[in-house]
Amino acid sequence: MLHLLSLKALRERLQKREVSSVELTKHFIDRIARFSDLNAFISVDEEGALAGAENADKRLNKKESGNLTGIPIAHKDIFCTKRLRTTCGSKMLSGFTAPYDATVVERLANAGCVTIGKTNMDEFAMGSSNETSFFGNVKNPWHTSRVPGGSSGGSAASVAARLIPAATGTDTGGSIRQPAAFCGLTGLKPSYGRVSRYGMVAFASSLDQGGPLTRSAEDSAIMFNAMGGFDPKDSTSIERPVPSVNELLDLDLRGLRLGLPTEFFDSSVDTAVLGSVREALQILEKRGAQLVDVSLPNSAAGIPCYYVIAPAEASSNLSRFDGVRFGHRSEQADSLLDLYECSRAEGFGEEVKRRILIGTYVLSAGYYDAYYLKAQKIRRVISDDFKKAFEKCDVIVGPTTPSTAFKIGEKTQDPVSMYLNDIFTNTVNLAGLPSLSLPVGLDGAGLPIGMQLIGRFMDETSLIGTAHQFQLETDWHERCPEDFS
Repeated sequence: MLHLLSLKALRERLQKREVSSVELTKHFIDRIARFSDLNAFISVDEEGALAGAENADKRLNKKESGNLTGIPIAHKDIFCTKRLRTTCGSKMLSGFTAPYDATVVERLANAGCVTIGKTNMDEFAMGSSNETSFFGNVKNPWHTSRVPGGSSGGSAASVAARLIPAATGTDTGGSIRQPAAFCGLTGLKPSYGRVSRYGMVAFASSLDQGGPLTRSAEDSAIMFNAMGGFDPKDSTSIERPVPSVNELLDLDLRGLRLGLPTEFFDSSVDTAVLGSVREALQILEKRGAQLVDVSLPNSAAGIPCYYVIAPAEASSNLSRFDGVRFGHRSEQADSLLDLYECSRAEGFGEEVKRRILIGTYVLSAGYYDAYYLKAQKIRRVISDDFKKAFEKCDVIVGPTTPSTAFKIGEKTQDPVSMYLNDIFTNTVNLAGLPSLSLPVGLDGAGLPIGMQLIGRFMDETSLIGTAHQFQLETDWHERCPEDFS
């Protein structure tokens, strides 16, 4: 049962030559085909994956292996890959193949990973349910009538269903952590600038950040160590070394102060979610952590602030998709202006159009000061709230989402209700902080519950270390959806 093993266990099997990378890769390719109804993948590169696995086996035979040599993984289809098309879940890029690999793709390949394919996602990462993809919605393996979360829903569903040991994702307002919570995974959103954005198709440039979706904190540490680090090709990349895997995991919880924001523990959160989070806090407390009350008084402003800034940046970033240089080109146009209008009207889905229009509006001359400038001021206030809270604690803890996974189609006609799923996550992106979601229980319907850890800027160690110590005491991260074991 190779698919039930962790990254560390698979690495040990490979290094001892108890299994070859080719055998392992074939095993996961077969599982992807077997469970194709989940719609977790947009592209699968069987030929390229097997060729990469053969090369990995040669390195393993020569004892030239690293932490991830021979391990099959998948990338969210927002990372450019020169061998596979990069669609961003959109008709606009449905036939686009980049001439280069994103830095994240390149670094994981250098670490020895074998890329099997590209995972499904909300179009241009705009969504919280993976229902806006041009290639159809992804199903949650815990209950296929439910959403897997978004926008990294394909990556989350593929790891949860054990179709792949680990996958990359991106997080602009919660798009790693929310699907991690809905699918019972460990999802890490690193500090802004910690992981290179070069070759990651931009949604909102001041908020986007790549990170791993894995089963455990230990696996997350292995992936993050390989993905992170300074990249001169990314002007927002921060020149600071990434801690080793052992440094990320070796944390003593004695004396660690866990801050509980009063705004995250109110009646808007499902009782099952609050109950599981409080039980998890008791376990951490027994390990030596101290619980302290803190406040994030302006967190309620996160949603309106985010949905001004993110669409504004999206309207600018997506202006490049005009039907001229690359992407979908309309055949209905009679003039250059028609070409722009028809290509964008045909190439973008409804949610992307909605956000482009909002963004264009708030950046317009008559409304810039009233909306965009004011949102940027609120962003600073939200960031200051976190700084004040961290004077009293080392890690902030609360629910990742207000509820467990909702039904497919339940919120598609109510965008505001959909946006509220990110109420506990998007303030972290506005402040540029690291955050991690880990599984802490199941609700009455058997759906996973996630708990969020938020750390100081560049302090992923406290998050991964805290999650690892919790997972040494529990087995929630080892639970597998019944039909996929």
